[in-house]
Amino acid sequence: MQLSAVDIALVAFGLILASVAIGLMMRYWLPEEHISGDSKEVIRLATALIGTMAAVVLALLFASTRTSFEATNSSVGRMTTSVIELDHMLQEYGPEGRPLRAALRRDVVAIVASIWQDDVPAQRQARPDGPPGQVTVLTMLRQMTPANPLQGALQARALSVSGDLEQTRLTLLAQPTDSLSKPFVTVLVLWLCFIFLSFSMSAKANTTLVIILVICAFSASSAIYLILELGQPFDGLMQIPNAALRNALAPLA
Repeated sequence: MQLSAVDIALVAFGLILASVAIGLMMRYWLPEEHISGDSKEVIRLATALIGTMAAVVLALLFASTRTSFEATNSSVGRMTTSVIELDHMLQEYGPEGRPLRAALRRDVVAIVASIWQDDVPAQRQARPDGPPGQVTVLTMLRQMTPANPLQGALQARALSVSGDLEQTRLTLLAQPTDSLSKPFVTVLVLWLCFIFLSFSMSAKANTTLVIILVICAFSASSAIYLILELGQPFDGLMQIPNAALRNALAPLA
């Protein structure tokens, strides 16, 4: 079963809280000499090492997924620009371009449905018998015969723009739905569990300590959630919106 970013973050939060509880109990179970003196210093150094590693990994993951998210968002923006430009060129082409403009509007609906597969309204608008997201206007452009040099120039430019549109669509479709490896996230959560277990063993339990540890555990889980969400640009609560692309072209009169 595929877990969402929210589910994984909640699981991480629960595991970290369980580690805090175990650490608070171990404070009373272990002999005093095991958590004092040289032993305490070694535990502190080991926790600092794991904490530094976890902080570096979290920072690198956030930077990487944020860069990828912004690049994908830019690709969607280029698709929207290409669709609008292509429609303008087909309008300038003359009456022969009207069927292609109608096909372009159907293509936009199909493209949105093929990329945002969890978008229910887009799936309902897509043609069930049509190709999944294929830019059919590109094929129609290749079959046109220009009647004058102006139409020839418009056709050449339209072919270039529609080709770029199709290439961008295929690039977005080729992206993995989940760019982060689950074993990698698992190891990161285990590191965080060890860190919080060590923290909770450092002092006797009191209300302030427990509240601070719970807040820190929630913050760490939230960081994991943000990284996972950024790694899924077309799914989840932080997905790239498709309204601009879907509404880029007004209906033909």
